[in-house]
Amino acid sequence: MVLDLLLIGTAITLGPLHNSAFILLLSSRRGVRQGLAFLLSWLANLIAVIAVVVLLTGGQPPARHSAPSTAAVAAKLAIGLALVLYGGYRHRRPPRPHGPPRWTARIDNASAVTAAGLAWVLQPWGLVGAGAATALDADLSTLTDWLALTGYCLLATLSLIVMEMYAVWAPEAANARLNALMSWLERHQEQLVVTLSVLVGLWLSARSIYELVA
Repeated sequence: MVLDLLLIGTAITLGPLHNSAFILLLSSRRGVRQGLAFLLSWLANLIAVIAVVVLLTGGQPPARHSAPSTAAVAAKLAIGLALVLYGGYRHRRPPRPHGPPRWTARIDNASAVTAAGLAWVLQPWGLVGAGAATALDADLSTLTDWLALTGYCLLATLSLIVMEMYAVWAPEAANARLNALMSWLERHQEQLVVTLSVLVGLWLSARSIYELVA
């Protein structure tokens, strides 16, 4: 479980779309406040999903090869295959001109509530679902699993935390460097999406098939 959560959390935090949107928020007039609203909403969404899983399982993992366990593994397999297919689709589709989506023009006047809602919209729910299916195996009677779930939520938010702290401590330097990072993300968005989707999808698919047949 720990290794799966580590991989999923890393893939979430490296996602180019939400990181680009977050940089735009930080560059707006009330950037730090909007960024904080986005960050807290993002983290709260992750925690809420894990909390629902824990409530469903009572903090005890289902028995191996039981119906709930098999359903969770099957869900991870489906998500893994979907990620591989999505990565293949993005790789094969014709190149599109680089540039921010239309909604980014309205970010400068966005409220904290809008920023919080944007975090919910931009969260990669396929990967979040894979994290939830993985969390079904958590045994909350052990400190290790508590730390694993906490670390997963923080890891999936790490890029936002780092950028928010950078904007608070060194706003001028952060503005220049984060804008350069956003330009790089826009140029390499397709490659990042394809790479992350295929790598995580293959890993989840292979692990799930092994768990089903072992």
